[in-house]
Amino acid sequence: MLINTPAEFGAAIRARRKELNYTQAYVAGATGLSVSFLSDLERGKTTAELGKALLLANLLGLDVFLSVRGR
Repeated sequence: MLINTPAEFGAAIRARRKELNYTQAYVAGATGLSVSFLSDLERGKTTAELGKALLLANLLGLDVFLSVRGR
């Protein structure tokens, strides 16, 4: 899946969390992140911290990688 916006990233995180039947409270407890941070991230808030977002993606079994466009 190609992610171009914070909203798309948040939607992908939310979809995977729901696919795993994880609540935001469960993920918050497992990561040490706050439920409000998770909610903001899933809604595409642009000020979400990258390190925390990557930690969350990792917990949900998602790989994040960058590639050069057109290759």
